[in-house]
Amino acid sequence: MKDNNTLLHVENLKLYFKASKGIVQAVDGVDFDLPNNKAVVIIGESGCGKTSMAKALLRLLPKNVAEYSGKILLNGVDTMLMSDEKYRTDVRWVRMSMVPQAAMNSLNPVLKVGDQVAEPIIVHHSVPKEQALDQAKTMFQRVGVPVDFLHRYAFELSGGMRQRVAIAMSLVAVPDLVVLDEPTSALDVLTQANIMNLLKRIKKEIATSFILITHDISTSSELADNVVVMYAGQIVEVSDNRRFFTAPLHPYSAKLMASVPRLRGKEQPDFITGQPPSLINPPTGCRFEERCHKRFSKCSEEPPTVNVDGILVKCWLYT
Repeated sequence: MKDNNTLLHVENLKLYFKASKGIVQAVDGVDFDLPNNKAVVIIGESGCGKTSMAKALLRLLPKNVAEYSGKILLNGVDTMLMSDEKYRTDVRWVRMSMVPQAAMNSLNPVLKVGDQVAEPIIVHHSVPKEQALDQAKTMFQRVGVPVDFLHRYAFELSGGMRQRVAIAMSLVAVPDLVVLDEPTSALDVLTQANIMNLLKRIKKEIATSFILITHDISTSSELADNVVVMYAGQIVEVSDNRRFFTAPLHPYSAKLMASVPRLRGKEQPDFITGQPPSLINPPTGCRFEERCHKRFSKCSEEPPTVNVDGILVKCWLYT
């Protein structure tokens, strides 16, 4: 239920794609809330719909969309009712921005990175270029990029520095919300830790909310206030950080946590048998049923989402 502290309210969000073999139900009836100045981490296996949901939130849609519907309320305003032009000028990069996967691919190779970071405030705030570059310089300092890198090209930077430049670009217009899609997936362990520490510091300094999309559960625990678990295009659990990482409720969430190697203890990492279902023709009941170690006869029916002491879980075990 949306309240006054809710920055983002997503209700029954659907994003389907046309494919040669049918309709891909990439995001199928998703509901969740993001409070102000908080970080929500969305986790799940590859192909579960995490990136598609990010694209749906920012309306970065390919041409083969079959259905795009639902409600996306940003500070109480339904952005789904906006025209594409109004959304581009009033929302994207101004109030909601994104750090995409693979920073090298998102940066223009023939433009200096300083010009690219300055561009959002030149376009959306009509700031003169010299002033915009000064703001870009300030943002470089905040994210830990040397100021002289303003005049370099993307191929002259390391992977970690390119990722910091992409983060600077997403923050320079001071949006309310930043969506980070696998921001550390292609980086080494030390650089991953540095990027996550950077995000935690920025979250405190400029009071920005984050949606972090990842399949790296151990990394996500560093930033998360709340956790959203996706499976086969649907959300199966929404929990707070403390309770999720100690006692996840959904069987899929429990298996994900059991797959994480432990620094202490003798337990060996577990694994999930089988493969996720096709999103072209998903099961009519619980989509995790075929792989679930706790399944029973009721699981052949669509499970409701149950509130268990403030944790939302889509499972018959809790009805």
